[in-house]
Amino acid sequence: MDLPALLNHLLNFVAPAAFLALVLAFAGRFLGGGRAGVPRWWLQFALTFAAGVGVLVAGLVVFGRDGAMATYAALVVVCGTVQWLAMRGWRR
Repeated sequence: MDLPALLNHLLNFVAPAAFLALVLAFAGRFLGGGRAGVPRWWLQFALTFAAGVGVLVAGLVVFGRDGAMATYAALVVVCGTVQWLAMRGWRR
């Protein structure tokens, strides 16, 4: 496998985590309002993206392949939880 193909595979592997993190970060900014103590959108994106990639790697290790629906379900739950924690959702 050459370098462009490897890069293509890696980018396609992390794409669901990146998309979900971006949507959650912007939705949190628009729907959550400007509360004090909430991190900037890029920090929320980075935290959610890192957690999402961790879930995808764990799913790859557990199931032995990429794309299992249980992995994507765990991705949604973990990313939503990380975003809720970043937005300090318990203070509402």
